[in-house]
Amino acid sequence: MIFKVIGDVHPGTHFLGYVKYYPDARGDRLLFDRTYRQNSVVSKAFGILADRPECYVYSPAVGCVITGVPREDIVTHYSCRQTLAALHQTPDLLDTTAVSEDLLAIINWVVAAGAADVIGITGSFLVGAHNTRSDIDLVCYGPRGYEAAQALFAERALIQPYEGESLTRLYPAASQVHDGGTLRRPDTPGGPQAAGPDRRCGSTHQL
Repeated sequence: MIFKVIGDVHPGTHFLGYVKYYPDARGDRLLFDRTYRQNSVVSKAFGILADRPECYVYSPAVGCVITGVPREDIVTHYSCRQTLAALHQTPDLLDTTAVSEDLLAIINWVVAAGAADVIGITGSFLVGAHNTRSDIDLVCYGPRGYEAAQALFAERALIQPYEGESLTRLYPAASQVHDGGTLRRPDTPGGPQAAGPDRRCGSTHQL
């Protein structure tokens, strides 16, 4: 299973997070030569982990029981910044879909702007679970990362703001799952669209 890490305060025994991808024949993602299903609802992780009580942990910082990865069970730590660097160095890791081409254009801008140390890639592209319906999810680090993200979002040749009909279509989806600052590939040509810079914690763990 792939966990999405939540926050930057963790108990000594676990990294807090929820199940983002889990093995399921009904899924539409391919990982480790198996079919996985995406989960975007934090509370659903309790059901997915019903047979893994060791993944339930009380967090004083959060003030409740939450799911997390026992530190000794972690197989892989996915780094957002390392993934951006790897995709820049080896673009063939991406396929030829429109969303992958959009991502590569953004990566090239980030590297050219000298911001590869403060902007990373999260979401499905981080773990290699992307498909044609994937969004582009970025994470920025610190004040300089936020400034770089603002500059990126101002590049209208790369990113177009949601407005008009596209903005109307955004809200029903956002009301079901709020996924932070997601860049979405539009239905018409012209580059991905922006919903705002994302400053979430940038790490994911494989159990």
